[in-house]
Amino acid sequence: MTSSSSIFLQKHGDSRDVDDVEEMGILQMQRRRNKSYVSMFLNTLTPKFYVALTGTSSLISGLILIFEWWYFRKYGTSFIEQVSVSHLRPLLGGVDNNSSNNSNSSNGDSDSNRQSVSECKVWRNPLNLFRGAEYNRYTWVTGREPLTYYDMNLSAQDHQTFFTCDSDHLRPADAIMQKAWRERNPQARISAAHEALEINEIRSRVEVPLIASSTIWEIKLLPKCATAYILLAEEEATTIAEAEKLFKQALKAGDGCYRRSQQLQHHGSQYEAQHRRDTNVLVYIKRRLAMCARRLGRTREAVKMMRDLMKEFPLLSMFNIHENLLEALLELQAYADVQAVLAKYDDISLPKSATICYTAALLKARAVSDKFSPEAASRRGLSTAEMNAVEAIHRAVEFNPHVPKYLLEMKSLILPPEHILKRGDSEAIAYAFFHLAHWKRVEGALNLLHCTWEGTFRMIPYPLEKGHLFYPYPICTETADRELLPSFHEVSVYPKKELPFFILFTAGLCSFTAMLALLTHQFPELMGVFAKAMIDMFCSAELRDWNCQSIFMHLEDDLELPPAPQSPHFQN
Repeated sequence: MTSSSSIFLQKHGDSRDVDDVEEMGILQMQRRRNKSYVSMFLNTLTPKFYVALTGTSSLISGLILIFEWWYFRKYGTSFIEQVSVSHLRPLLGGVDNNSSNNSNSSNGDSDSNRQSVSECKVWRNPLNLFRGAEYNRYTWVTGREPLTYYDMNLSAQDHQTFFTCDSDHLRPADAIMQKAWRERNPQARISAAHEALEINEIRSRVEVPLIASSTIWEIKLLPKCATAYILLAEEEATTIAEAEKLFKQALKAGDGCYRRSQQLQHHGSQYEAQHRRDTNVLVYIKRRLAMCARRLGRTREAVKMMRDLMKEFPLLSMFNIHENLLEALLELQAYADVQAVLAKYDDISLPKSATICYTAALLKARAVSDKFSPEAASRRGLSTAEMNAVEAIHRAVEFNPHVPKYLLEMKSLILPPEHILKRGDSEAIAYAFFHLAHWKRVEGALNLLHCTWEGTFRMIPYPLEKGHLFYPYPICTETADRELLPSFHEVSVYPKKELPFFILFTAGLCSFTAMLALLTHQFPELMGVFAKAMIDMFCSAELRDWNCQSIFMHLEDDLELPPAPQSPHFQN
C-alpha cells in the first residue's frame, strides 16, 4: 500500500512539474515577444520625439512651479499641499489630530488660545487718515487704491455700530443715514448725507376748535443731522480745512442731541440706546477735530482738546485717544508729559500696542543715544542706562518685529489702513508713518535701534511656540494683513516661512527636465541611444527579476519537508 501511494504521488508530482515548466516557457516567450515589440517601437522613434517629450515635460513642470510660487506668495501655503491635506487626506482615512487632542488640552493651553484669538482681532486705527482729504488725493495722484475692500467694509460696520441705533426710524434724517452707512458707492453715501441735511423741518397740522373746517400748519425746525456732517467731512471734503469746518457744524448739532438724550436716558432702554449713540457721535467728532488741529499745525490746541476729551469721557477707551495724545506730545517734544501718559497706559492689565512699546523705548533710548557707540560699548560693556534702553528696544521688537525695518527705512512706507492688526505689518506701517519723524528728531536713536534690534531674535528660540515677555507671536497675522493692506505692498512676514516641499520638488523636476531637453536638443543621436539603453536595461532587469521569482517558487514546490515527530502518547 505504501509503495503504490508513493508511485501515485511521484507520477502526479512529475506531471505538475511539467505543467509549471511549460507555463514558465510560454510566459518567457511572451516576455521576449513584448520586448521585441518595444525595441521595434523605440527604433522607429526619431530624436525629435525625445526633444518634444523633454521640452513638454519641462514646460509643464515650469508652469506648475510658477503657479505654486505665486500661490505661496499670495496665500502663504502650497496649493498642492493644501489640496492634498483638504481633499486627499480624508479619502485616505486621515485622522484630524486637533479633534483627538481637544479633550486632553489643559487650562493653560485654552488660555493661550484665547489670547491668540484676541491678539488676531482687528482694531480701528486711532491715527487713521481722512478719506476725502488724504486717501482720495493719493488715488488722484498715483492711480492706486490705498484702501482694500475688506478695510472699508470694516469701517462701514464700525459706522453702523457707533452712529446708528434702533430708534433711528423716528427721525427721518437718521433713517436716511442708517441706509447711507450701508451704501458701497461713495457718491451714493454723499448724496444721502446731503438729503439728510435738507430734511430740517416738518409741518404738523393743528386744528382750530372755533372753525372746525379750517386748519393751520405749524412749522417745526428739526436739529441738523450730525452724522451727515461726519460723512461729508470724511469723504467729500478735499482738504483738512474743509473737513474741520464740517466737523464744527457736526459738533454743534451733535452737542445738542447729546444734551437732549442725556436728560431722557433713564426713561427706558430706547432712550438709553439713543444716548449711547449720541455719546459715540460726540466723542468721534471731538477726536477728529483734535486731529484736524494737529494736521493744520495747531498742536497745542490739539493736545488740550484731547486732554479735555479724555477727562470728560474717561471710560471710552475703544477710540484709543491716548495714542493720538502721545503722538501730539512727541511733536511738542514734551517728553515728561509723554512719560506721564505712558505710566498710566503702559500697564500689564491693558492691551499693548506698538505706539506704547516703541514710545517707551524711544524715551529710554533718548537718555543714552547721543553718546552711544557700538565700539565703546563692546570694549567697556553696557552701562545701566544703556542696558535699560536695549531691553526696552528688545521688548518693543518682540511685540512687533516689523517696525524696525520701516523706522530704519529698509522698507518703503505706504499710507496706513483704517484698521490695524496688533503685532502685524499693518500696525507697523501705522506707527512708522506718524512716528518716524520723532525717532529722527532724537539724535542717535535710530543708530541705537539699528545696532540692537536684531538681538531680540536670539532671545526667542522658536517664536511660534515660545515668547519671552509677551505671548507667543500669533500665526494669523499674515493672512489678516494681506486683507488689510493693498496688493501693491509686499507684506512683511515674521517669522520667515520655509519653502514648502512641493515647490522645491517642482523646482528640481523643472530643472532636471530642462537639462534633459537641452541635452537632447544639442545631442539628439546620443540622447536617443541613451534612452534606448535605459529602457532596454529596465526591461531586462524586470525579466530577470521575474525569472528569479519563478525559479524560487519552483524550488519551494520541490522541497520535501521532514515529517513532524509524533508524541510518545500516540505511539502504537
